[in-house]
Amino acid sequence: MSARVIGHALDNSPQNPILIEDEEDNEEAQGQEQDLNGDVKMDDLTSGSDSDYTKYWIDWFLSSKGNEYFCEVDEEYIIDRFNLTGLNSEVQHYVQALDLITDSLEEELDDDMREQVEKSARHLYGLIHARFIITSRGLSKMLEKYKKAEFGRCPRVLCVNQPLLPVGLSDQPYTKSVKLYCPRCEDIYNPKSTRHANIDGAYYGSTFPHMLFQVYPHLLPPKNTERYIPKIFGFKIHEIAKQHRWQDQQREEQQRRIAANNSNNNNEGGADNNINNP
Repeated sequence: MSARVIGHALDNSPQNPILIEDEEDNEEAQGQEQDLNGDVKMDDLTSGSDSDYTKYWIDWFLSSKGNEYFCEVDEEYIIDRFNLTGLNSEVQHYVQALDLITDSLEEELDDDMREQVEKSARHLYGLIHARFIITSRGLSKMLEKYKKAEFGRCPRVLCVNQPLLPVGLSDQPYTKSVKLYCPRCEDIYNPKSTRHANIDGAYYGSTFPHMLFQVYPHLLPPKNTERYIPKIFGFKIHEIAKQHRWQDQQREEQQRRIAANNSNNNNEGGADNNINNP
């Protein structure tokens, strides 16, 4: 998917998390996938009042393919400049991007500049979103999506379709893509769709899912300690077998190290002999 859907293509497997199989046909998903610029021109959104346009821009953004993990940030939150402290240094064309989101962009822009401003507006909205979802109002909105399992369900069989929550592995933009956190097994997974897998994890942050359960502790599912038990012909593999395999691996590794050291010593000895006997 084009990184322009929400920012930049990022590393998708920092610690080799388990990949959820895509339930959608890949070809169909690619056929339906569209760039956030899409066929919608921002010039066509200038009709109506300021509040109507602002709401429409956000609705347009949220309804775009790949943005299903986002909730609607309240307009009052965006207008309050205190909530945006420090973002002007993180977003290019910050003033124009914010004006575009709030329907106050009046200056005429050429096509290249408008494309850059629209890209910055989407990035700015993502950073604002990360701050908004750890407020009481934002947590409430994300909770509704969690209850509907809009972020997907845990692929681990023993978690019994536990709903997931988006989480970032870093709060710094352009570092890691968003992952899905399971509160039952306390592990992370890749999103099932490539559209979601390319979303910047900084748009959710590393705090959100844990903050949610601090505010709503009664929703925290019990940790699942049940594990799959390997068996051969119905019998569990004895622990002593695991220990023997580990001992064999350690023995082989030690033999390789000894052989490598002997080889190095022989090479050094040969070099010394060549020096003493020119």
